[in-house]
Amino acid sequence: MNDIPPVLDIKGLRLQLPDTARPVLDGVDLTVAAGETVALVGESGSGKSLTSRSVLGLLPPGATTEGTVRVSGDDVLTMTPPRLRELRTGTAAMIFQDPRAAINPLRRIGDFLTESLRLNTAMRAEDAGRRAAETLAAVGLSADVLRRHPGQLSGGMLQRVMIAAALMGDPALLLADEATTALDVTTQAEVVALLGDLREQFGTGLLFVTHDLGLAATISDRVYVMYAGRIAETGPADALFDRPRHPYTAALLGATPRLDAPQGRLAAIDGQPPDLRKGLSGCPFAPRCAYATDICRDEAPVDRPVGDEDGPPRHRVSCHHSERLEGKSGHE
Repeated sequence: MNDIPPVLDIKGLRLQLPDTARPVLDGVDLTVAAGETVALVGESGSGKSLTSRSVLGLLPPGATTEGTVRVSGDDVLTMTPPRLRELRTGTAAMIFQDPRAAINPLRRIGDFLTESLRLNTAMRAEDAGRRAAETLAAVGLSADVLRRHPGQLSGGMLQRVMIAAALMGDPALLLADEATTALDVTTQAEVVALLGDLREQFGTGLLFVTHDLGLAATISDRVYVMYAGRIAETGPADALFDRPRHPYTAALLGATPRLDAPQGRLAAIDGQPPDLRKGLSGCPFAPRCAYATDICRDEAPVDRPVGDEDGPPRHRVSCHHSERLEGKSGHE
């Protein structure tokens, strides 16, 4: 499987917005293999959503980019508008956070599911209708949903409709941007299980963007931890959560609610994320880090491998003092 190119391969992605003093995304490297679920986690404002939206060429006005974002081998950042439409219709698709905001409440579900295929391919209306019924069945909904309006469905059913819409073009890559945040815990668990089943059934790569580390641990094979537009740490989910090597990862895990946690106030990360209106020097997490020294404030850390794995290193960290977390669990 290592010889098969990833369905998503981001290298050196930098994204600058007008009136900002530093890049919003600053040298992001990220891959997703076919049939793999990769979680992208971090606080709000860390750059997670912009990373996922760049995969579909959904960039803010005035944005400038460097690097490459390859989906099934093709660089999204150099695509023409017609080629981007093809990408969004077939190769890659996004499941958005709020289905009620993404679906026109005045139109039937069947129209919502079939419109893109009918407009962007040569598929006939009856064939598109059959395809819509098949994708609804794949997400556990009956074909009679095609005749309903969004207001007649629950939030969980609507999110299943959103997943079905993403599957309509048989994508090689699914992007889930906080796709379960607006759902109750029971429905959230159902959607997560559904995404896992669909990944196994169709072999689709999944990039799961979330701020919920517990959810990321449940669903993902590998995890990228993002801070201030940079990847702070990445590795297999079990190794990263059991033995984090970046102080930011450890702090996020320490602030995650757990049933076995001591009573009292939850731990919190002191300070605020960096302001985009101000430049950065050294490690962006240094002002909030208990391990920071002068080198952290003066020099940006270099991404490096950690651990004693056989073969190419899969656990990497960008920290001057990662060895100080050696041997500590993710819940200490």
